[in-house]
Amino acid sequence: MQGTVATYNPLTRSGTLLLDDGDEIAFGAPAFDASGLRLLRPGQRVRVEHDESGQVSRVTLPTFQ
Repeated sequence: MQGTVATYNPLTRSGTLLLDDGDEIAFGAPAFDASGLRLLRPGQRVRVEHDESGQVSRVTLPTFQ
């Protein structure tokens, strides 16, 4: 699933994403930390991965595997 960064707080390493279907979801520091990224910018395209419970488990750039 892909979306766009709506907000990102570098101090807490968390933020919100606007998904392509119009839903807005939050992600926490563990999802950001799992990405290997250093920073996200509002408006940046990302790929979102979920765990079995439906929580965001990883936020990466669409070009990352």
